[in-house]
Amino acid sequence: MMDRRSFIRGAGATAAAVLLPRLVRAQKGLVRYQLTARQTAHDFSSTGKNPASLWLYNETVPGPLLTAVKGDMLEVDFVNQLEEPTTIHWHGIRNLNEMDGVPELTQPAIQPGETFRYRFPLRDAGSFWYHAHNMAWQQVARGLYGPLIVRDDAADSPADIVIMADDWRLRDDFQLDEASFGSLHDWSHGGRLGNWLTVNGASQPDIEIPASGGVRLRLMNAANARVMRFQFSDKRAVTVLSVDGAPCDAFEVTSVSLGPAQRVDLFLDSQARLPEALYEISGGAPVLAARFVADDRITGMSKAPAVGSGWYLPPAAEQAKIIDIHMQGGAMGSLSSARFQGEERTLRDLAMQERKLWAFNGTVGGYDQILAELTLGESAMLRIWNDTAWQHAMHLHGQHFWVRSAEFGATERLLLRDTYLMAPGEKAELLFIADNPGLWLFHCHMLEHHAAGMGGVLAVS
Repeated sequence: MMDRRSFIRGAGATAAAVLLPRLVRAQKGLVRYQLTARQTAHDFSSTGKNPASLWLYNETVPGPLLTAVKGDMLEVDFVNQLEEPTTIHWHGIRNLNEMDGVPELTQPAIQPGETFRYRFPLRDAGSFWYHAHNMAWQQVARGLYGPLIVRDDAADSPADIVIMADDWRLRDDFQLDEASFGSLHDWSHGGRLGNWLTVNGASQPDIEIPASGGVRLRLMNAANARVMRFQFSDKRAVTVLSVDGAPCDAFEVTSVSLGPAQRVDLFLDSQARLPEALYEISGGAPVLAARFVADDRITGMSKAPAVGSGWYLPPAAEQAKIIDIHMQGGAMGSLSSARFQGEERTLRDLAMQERKLWAFNGTVGGYDQILAELTLGESAMLRIWNDTAWQHAMHLHGQHFWVRSAEFGATERLLLRDTYLMAPGEKAELLFIADNPGLWLFHCHMLEHHAAGMGGVLAVS
């Protein structure tokens, strides 16, 4: 559970806006940004006396809000001013493989002092995000992430608001708990769980929304491992417009669960009354995440945005190539041994000597583990069994998949997602069209689980 004491708002804390970096629309359809990763001081306590040392993009947390329009070409000049290599993964984007940002799989790691230009087309409108993908279990936890919003048109409404949540593991002096990085307990259990909740980089910020009319809230979970659940203070029902960026048949919920890396867009109709706040309730007792403040200067939406049922229709399941994935490992699991680098070894030996604790189909995962070879345009089904004692947020790079999701209550819903939260013991079928060539990572987005072996590669040629 989160430490509720750690969520108490520091004296003088103020709302944090998601800041825009320098944007250049050099020509129609081309949008340019510059991102620089560097060590940056950030004050969690709001006293200014003992700022924490984080790694941030453009010195903001979260990183700058990048915006573009569907059909644009996005060009980002990235400068690495850290003391170790890094890359950027554009999460949820059906990207060019060489722009996907997985070091040693789709590109070489960007070394300290180097610059790399990411350039790729934006085929879909939706809520996406970007984050570091080299030693992500540490670099993301230090602050290397930010939102990316792709709209259907150039209209930019102030009633369209990003809410990016994260939990940080801080010491009593508000410094990042660096000594706990790499904890085998975290890696073998639920992952790195924090004790300090932020929304858009601030503790319990005030978020301005229209005094009347509707507002689109884009909820994003940037945590390493925590599954968060959000609910409005009056427990009202709100409309889900999209999941993981992909539009869906609209439905109502009174609370929203988000695994790491997942996103949900909500439509909040404030014509009757405003909710006072947003709470995080995954630990049972509500924890204040953010307050809402009515602003007469913000024009609300007259109606909910139009939505659909996904960017494309699901392929026929009976024609799909079946790819069986048996997930095992971790604490309290059934895995006693696994193959690693061609050798069968006990799980205890792998944990102590290699820091490996998880396996797909009896093999510790890595970039050299090809889960399947697919032909471009072929339909495929990942038939997965979570044979572990833990939840796993399973993420597929480069494409979305259809899944009968039980994430929004007892009723299963057919949704197009890029990250699916699997319960312990659950069996799921992720159906997709392999319409994007390249080597694509499939892994758990509990980032410690991925580092400890829960990942593999789909080859589309």
